[in-house]
Parts: sequence; structure tokens; C-alpha cells
Amino acid sequence: NTDGMIAITGYAGSGGAVTIPGAINGLPVTSIGQAAFQYFSGLTSITIPNSVTDIGEWAFSECNGLTSITIPDGVISIEGYAFSSDSGLTKVTIGNGVTTIGGDAFYACRSLTSVTFGTNVTAIGSFAFGFCSSLTTVAMPNTITDIPQGMFYQCKGLTSVTIPNSASSIGMAAFLGCSDLTSVTFGTNLTVIEDLAFQFCSVLTSITIPSSVISIWPNVFQYCSGLTSIYFQGNA
Repeated sequence: NTDGMIAITGYAGSGGAVTIPGAINGLPVTSIGQAAFQYFSGLTSITIPNSVTDIGEWAFSECNGLTSITIPDGVISIEGYAFSSDSGLTKVTIGNGVTTIGGDAFYACRSLTSVTFGTNVTAIGSFAFGFCSSLTTVAMPNTITDIPQGMFYQCKGLTSVTIPNSASSIGMAAFLGCSDLTSVTFGTNLTVIEDLAFQFCSVLTSITIPSSVISIWPNVFQYCSGLTSIYFQGNA
């Protein structure tokens, strides 16, 4: 209890389907604290109340019994490693209130096939979805300002990517090792593509760089053995 607001700091229940209350002793539950449910593999589902605004670091990390998670619209931030290494997680729905997703938030969720972003995500941390090797497609929101370092690092199942028009940069190694990636569409406001961004994307065959790009690092497409053409619309 801090200033009349409740943070969940730990869990000692029997697992299964768990519902976090919206209030305890008449006080609102507004956050799920650091590592509150970490390593609790008996957790099969979690219902988060709309009163929660923040999900802390490692809050649900390595909860391998979780198969899906819906983040309610009341949540504003998902902090780093919040759901990392949840090996059973297949589906994530991110509410419209979320503006920030921390680094490594869903790192190594290797069974994850579906991510639905809310409409207000502006900042995503590095390696947020790294090693999510079962992802095949993902629709990034047209609100994020950049594609961070390693965002989809080693997502080997990813087959197509559309960079939203809101993004001005693609970070280092953002799609490194996406070995099934066949199609990339760049947004119209992209200005920078950093080094190794598409390294080892071996089945890419052609790329069109939009005229908005003013800086592209030398090893962006290194070891893309299937790449036969790169068309520059501008002066990058």
C-alpha cells in the first residue's frame, strides 16, 4: 500500500486461472510489481483488472503454463522482461492504453504466434520480441517512432514485415536471423537503417529503399544470400 494504491508484490496461491482483484480493502490495485509471479509455472491464465496501469519487470517471466494474455486498456506500461521466456505463450493482445513496452518484454516466448498491438504504443524497447521464433507475421502499430535494436532478432518464422509510416529508424540487428523473411515494405518516413538490421535474412530476394532514407549502414543486408536486387529510390 503506497499512497492509497495497492501493488501486487507476490503470489502464494495454487495456480490455475488467476484473477487479480481490482481493489483490496477498498484500495485500487494499480500495479503488478517486479517478479510478482515469476517462475510460477502452475499459472494457466491471468486476468488483469483495468485499474492496473503498470506491469513490472519480470512480473510474469517464465510462467510457462500461460498460453495467452490480454493486457487491458488501463495498463500504460509493460516493463522489461515482463513476460520473457514464457515458453507456452501463444497469443498476446495489448490494450489501447499501453504506450510503452520495455526491452525484452516478450523475449524468448518461442511459441508465440500472434501479437495484436493497441493503438497508442509509441515506444518499444530493444529485443522486445527477440527469439520469438514462431511468429510468422506481425502488424506493427502506426504510432511507434522507431524499430528498436533487435526487436525481432532471430524470429526465424517471420515471413513478411511492413514498417509503419510513423517509424523513422530501424535499429541495429532489428531483424537479424529472420531466415524465412521474404518480404519487407518500408514506411514513407523512414530515414535511417542501422547496421546488421537484416543480416542472415537469407531468402530475401529484392528490396526497395524509399527516397526518405538518408542513411543506410554498410552491413544491413550482410549474408542475405538470396538477395539479387536492391533498388534505391533516393540518395541513401
